[in-house]
Amino acid sequence: MKITFLGTGTSQGVPIIGCDCNACLSKDDKDKRLRCAIMVTLDDGKNIVVDTGPDFRQQMLREKVQDVEAVLITHEHNDHIIGIDDVRPINFKHRKDMPVYAVERVIQNLRERFKYVFAPNPYPGIPRLNLLPMHKSQPFKIAGQRIIPIEVMHYKLPVIGFRFNDFTYLTDIKTISDEELEKVKGTKILVLGALQRQQHISHLTIDEAIELAQKINPEMTYLTHLSHRLGKHHDVIKTLPKNITLAYDGLQLHI
Repeated sequence: MKITFLGTGTSQGVPIIGCDCNACLSKDDKDKRLRCAIMVTLDDGKNIVVDTGPDFRQQMLREKVQDVEAVLITHEHNDHIIGIDDVRPINFKHRKDMPVYAVERVIQNLRERFKYVFAPNPYPGIPRLNLLPMHKSQPFKIAGQRIIPIEVMHYKLPVIGFRFNDFTYLTDIKTISDEELEKVKGTKILVLGALQRQQHISHLTIDEAIELAQKINPEMTYLTHLSHRLGKHHDVIKTLPKNITLAYDGLQLHI
């Protein structure tokens, strides 16, 4: 299995339009962060994408993706869903509807936000989406791969993370219940959202993410959904424990 970090930035990305902070002006490619998403490539080459934000098209082109087996949606915020229209080339090339897995609340949001897709007489050329409900308590399979949904809280909004074997991905997280934390135990590779150093109502700070990672105790933790306020990649990684680091766009893990 291969994990590709398609994007590791927060909702505005890094650099932010009009910002002249050190992170936004950095020339280091690791400080260029598209909106948060990953791609899981199974051993047979099939790709599962987690979230389709506004940079989805650019991410697919950068990674030279030819096909996507399915899309998993963590939650309905714009930076995680708004690029879903760009599955159209995959629809056309492979003559198939795109399976999209989400909880019922998010499915209803997608139907409302993308009404033109689900209209009785849709405009020709729309994306073809097969919306498939999932539930936090029910593992499911895609192309033979077992996936465990894990609910975390993004302030008051439930967000679904995912465990693939010994890899767990939890973005847009502030808290997690003890019951859901049980699903994470034994994970070898953990990905956590860690927005910035300052307190935030709906995201872990970097210190909170470190504390949670040490509680879970995986072999390695990668931090994602990173704000420009965190600072430059090169500077931040020097301050982290040895088994915790920052993810960056294009990073690939072979598990």
